[in-house]
Amino acid sequence: MKKSHIFAIGIIAIAIAIIVSTTGDASSYVTFEEAKVSETKVHVVGTLPKNEKGDVEGIYPSDDKLSFSFIMLDENNQQQQVFYNEPIPTDFKRSEQVVIVGGYQGDIFVADKILLKCPSKYQEEKVNASV
Repeated sequence: MKKSHIFAIGIIAIAIAIIVSTTGDASSYVTFEEAKVSETKVHVVGTLPKNEKGDVEGIYPSDDKLSFSFIMLDENNQQQQVFYNEPIPTDFKRSEQVVIVGGYQGDIFVADKILLKCPSKYQEEKVNASV
């Protein structure tokens, strides 16, 4: 075999090893019910509960503002208290969806990461046309 063939096979083997090792870290979205039985970190997607006026409810910052807890509804509309050991992210209350990464500690979901899907400023605004 030529050296170039051996080198190419080595590169392909390394690429396959990287792909296989990263697929173990990939996680699909689960509900809070599925997260309770999982022993690994999971992604839960959901929304923040809102009152009749459309204001977000259930956010409880700590006294020092360095952490907070909040209520989140998953895709099955199951409500869960979530703790995050960081300050409240910018635009947290404006987010359309929230993705939390973490796991359960007792009855509380402890998030290691929070990902926000905020309304896009490029979305077309709805216009009420009366004729």
